[in-house]
Amino acid sequence: MGMSVTISAATEQDAEQILKLQFLCYQSEAELYGDYSIEPLTQPLDSLKAELAGGTVLVARLGDEVVASVRAAVDADGTARINKLIVHPRMRRHGLGGRLLDAIESRVATDEGVKSFQLFTGHRSEHNLRLYRKHGYQLVSTERVDERLSLVTLAKGSSTSAFVASA
Repeated sequence: MGMSVTISAATEQDAEQILKLQFLCYQSEAELYGDYSIEPLTQPLDSLKAELAGGTVLVARLGDEVVASVRAAVDADGTARINKLIVHPRMRRHGLGGRLLDAIESRVATDEGVKSFQLFTGHRSEHNLRLYRKHGYQLVSTERVDERLSLVTLAKGSSTSAFVASA
């Protein structure tokens, strides 16, 4: 009857679908903060292709359609920075975001030297904050960007190391 969602590594051929999905998904964030100039809405295709070439990007597919995606890059200090976790609005609230988060953590944890995971979201993005906390992320810092936005940074240790949040 229905198709199942599969998660796999993204390829350069996925770049346009990812960018279109990103534009769709970040509309609600832009509305929430009253700012339609945020980077996910203005990112050019070449920049996304560079991320595909230089980091780990996963996609979730329903048939041939990319319905979700997430990116990560590991810093020299062993911190895997996870970003742009996006899920098509019609696919939200079914556990796909959590599946993608688990998948990207597993994928980058195989990289030697991953000590911790870190991500960020806006202070008003309650659904994001709930998801990240449910997956073991803890508040590390809050940085006021402007009168509309504060970025909340969350982190957790990899399964092979303990993470201790600094106060």
